[in-house]
Formats: sequence, C-alpha cells, structure tokens
Amino acid sequence: MKAQRQNNGKGRYGRTKGRTSAVVLLLFLLLQVPAALLAQSDAMKKLEKERKAALAEIELTNQLLKEANESAKSSLNKLNLLSQQIASRKKVISLLTQEMGAIDKQMGEMQQNIDRLQNELGEKKENYAQSMQSLYRRKGALDKLLFILSADDFAQSLRRMRYLREYADWQRKQASAIVEQQQEITLKKQELEKTRQEKQALLTDREAENRKLQSEETNQKQEVSQLNKKRKDLQAQLRKKQRQAEELNRQIEKLIAEEIARAEAAERARRKQAEAKEETPAEERVAESKGGYAMTKAERQLSGSFASNKGKLPYPVTGRHTVVATFGEQQHQELKYVRTNNSGIDIQTSPGEDARSVFNGIVTRIFTLPGYNNSIIVRHGNYLTVYSNLSQVYVKAGDRVSTRQRLGRIFSDPDDGNATILHFQLWKEKQKQNPLPWLE
Repeated sequence: MKAQRQNNGKGRYGRTKGRTSAVVLLLFLLLQVPAALLAQSDAMKKLEKERKAALAEIELTNQLLKEANESAKSSLNKLNLLSQQIASRKKVISLLTQEMGAIDKQMGEMQQNIDRLQNELGEKKENYAQSMQSLYRRKGALDKLLFILSADDFAQSLRRMRYLREYADWQRKQASAIVEQQQEITLKKQELEKTRQEKQALLTDREAENRKLQSEETNQKQEVSQLNKKRKDLQAQLRKKQRQAEELNRQIEKLIAEEIARAEAAERARRKQAEAKEETPAEERVAESKGGYAMTKAERQLSGSFASNKGKLPYPVTGRHTVVATFGEQQHQELKYVRTNNSGIDIQTSPGEDARSVFNGIVTRIFTLPGYNNSIIVRHGNYLTVYSNLSQVYVKAGDRVSTRQRLGRIFSDPDDGNATILHFQLWKEKQKQNPLPWLE
C-alpha cells in the first residue's frame, strides 16, 4: 500500500514537472509571435510611408496641372504631368493592395494565435478541473498528513511535503493563468476587429483611387487627342527644343574641356617652376584617369566624398517637386511620333522656388543660352552638376557653395501656365551620368 502511494506521489510530481516544461515551451513559442508581428508592422509602416509620399506627389501634380490649365496653350508639358500623375496614382493603388495583403497575413496570424490561446486555455481548464477533483477526493488536511506519514523514510516524507507545496502553488498559478489568458484572448479579438476595420478603410481608399485613375486616364486621352491635332506645331517645338539642348551640351563639354586643359597647364607650370628653382615641389595635381581633370588633394577628397554619397544627395530644388522628364533617349508613352533624348532630368516645381546645390563644391561657370536662360556649373572634384533654366542667379564664379545652398530662382514660363522646370545634369569628367540614382 505504501509502495503504491509512493508511486502515486512520484507520478503526480512527474506530471507537474511535465506541465512546467510544457508551459516553458509555450512561453518560448509565444515570445516568437510578437517578433514576427513587429517585423510585419514595420513593413506595413514602410508601405504606408511610400503611399503618403506618392499621394503628396499627386497633390503637387494636381496643383501644377491647375496652373497649366489656366493657360490656353495645350502643351506636351501638361500631358507629361498627367502621365506622371497617373503613374503615381497606379503606385498608390499598388501600395494599397500590398498593405491589404499584409493585413490579410496579419489577420491570419492573429486568428491562429487566438485559436492557439483558446486551445491552451481549454487544456488549462481541464487540468485545473482534474486537480480540483483530486483535491476534493482527498477531503482535507488529514488525507495530506496520511500521505506524508505513509512514506518509507524521512527523505521521502520531505519530498512528498515539497510535492504538495508545489502542487498547491501550481493550482494557484493555473487559476491566475486561466484568468490572464481569457483577458489576452479578449484583447486579441479586439485587435483583430480593429485590423478588419483598417482593411475595410484601405479597400474604400483603393476604390476611390481607382475612380480617380479612370477620370485621369480620360483626361489624358483628351490631351493626347488635342496634341495629335497640333502634331506639326508640336514637332516643330520639339525640334527647336532639341537644338537648344544640343547647344547646351556643346557648351558644357567645351567648358569642361577648358577646365581640364587649364588644370593640366597649371600642373605643367608647377613642375617647371619647381625644377627651375630646385625647390621642394608644391602640391601635385593628379587626374583619376588619362585625359581627366587634374585634382589637388582637397579636390580628390571632395570627389571621393561626393561619390560615397550616391543615392543620398538632396533634390536640386526647394519645395515640392516632380520629375517630368528622365535621363536618356526614350519614346513618349502616349505620342508615338515624339522621341526625346535628355542629357539630365527635368524637375517641375511651383513658381517662386529656387535651385540649390546638391553637395559642397565651387561654382566654376555661369552662362546664358536660349531656351535654358541662365545655367550654373558647380564642380565637386572631378564631378560636376549643372543647373539650367534660372531667371536669377545668387552666386558668382569662384564661390564656394555648401549642400542645399540656394543658387538661383527657377524660371517660370508665362506662355506655358507658369511651368517652373529646372533642367539638372550630372557629369563625371566628360561622361554624362543619370542623376536619378544619385538623388535621395
């Protein structure tokens, strides 16, 4: 009889240890769930941030279109704004769809979590009920005392006393855990309902964006129709603009060649003077590549710093803006007879905004050309940035400028709805670069 009671004591104690291990494992698994939800929450915040940025760009484009519509002239610029707006609108719709997908995934994980908690709660209730039934069968303190006294030796009695004490603690903790888990399930259900409401709001937003997109695509078709009727005039304007762009590029290439030649001449003069006087030579100018711009040590450091900031440079305009023409040769999406070749990018902003330097550097040239008004070249070691179509200039050749320093007022064209467009180029030595990957 004693042996049977002893085995029963060990069996119950073993089951308690088993339950403790299960609880520890359960807590570990539950700790992994918040980490996954946190990562998903960060992804949703990123999607929401991108969507807000796209909506801000749409708002600016709407403002620019309103200003363009005040002009009776139907222009390619207006169509480009409409195309940019449609692209931004499609991006918003795509981001909304991604957010809804992320919410669906989150809701699925939350429901699984609730189901798991409910299953665990059921097990806890069942274990607690069994323990209470066992306690009821023992009647009271006398049964516990007999259980202790029936031990084979003193050590076993101590173990049985410890078991009874731990068993009682486990019962209290189990009751508390049941209450806490019921509260947690209630909170999880509330979170799930809130997430469902957020999904419904996103769905409503997406439907609204789709309706706006359809309206904008209708406006785009009307604008294309108007431009097709003026095809010959538009082609003549584009040819004129292309000639002006080619002249701008020739001027920039000429000025770059002059600067390279001047730096080489300065280096030859330095060496000749040092040889004649047999003195310690002054700082040597070194070009990064054959035929390139010979740089001083400070210029080499500036060049390296500029290169290391690729993708982090600020946009070269103050205020809100949108890119209406990108780098390189491309076919217009809507007008098959329009093909453009851009040596930089065209950035449209609101009237009254300024061009600003994208990095520390030195103003090397300021010149004027038809179609581009005033242009400024800023040297950053063997990199150069060009800011064209300025109505006013705030700096002069030789000035040192800092990142985000205002260089001049961007020209607003009164004949084209006050379109305010900065033409921006980036060169390394004699090679044109696509500016977009360099900007933040």
